[in-house]
Amino acid sequence: MKVFLTIFLLITSNIFMTFAWYGHLKMREYKWFDSLPLVVIILISWGIALFEYFFQVPANRIGFKGNGGPFTLLQLKVIQEVITLVVFTVFSLVLFKNETFRWNHLVGFFFLVLAVYFIFKK
Repeated sequence: MKVFLTIFLLITSNIFMTFAWYGHLKMREYKWFDSLPLVVIILISWGIALFEYFFQVPANRIGFKGNGGPFTLLQLKVIQEVITLVVFTVFSLVLFKNETFRWNHLVGFFFLVLAVYFIFKK
């Protein structure tokens, strides 16, 4: 149960993180948003990122072996990085139609899966 809860919380936190970091690039298409000063864009991004922490911190606390969870610290970090790249890829392909997914990206993801395999190998 803690495995699935941890992964769900990590996915949710990464969705918020991706929107906080890159959503403003898509929002520039709206004239009202594009005219906002950079400091306002930063504050909006911080507001979105706050929700990331509402999910990221519990995910790490629940998932960490030192707190009775199933994952070591290194495993948590590798899982989080893979989730980040998957969420970002979906985000960029869905919202940014000019982005392309090429064979070298697929090879890179393959190596990420290998990284997860080796991190979890006893």
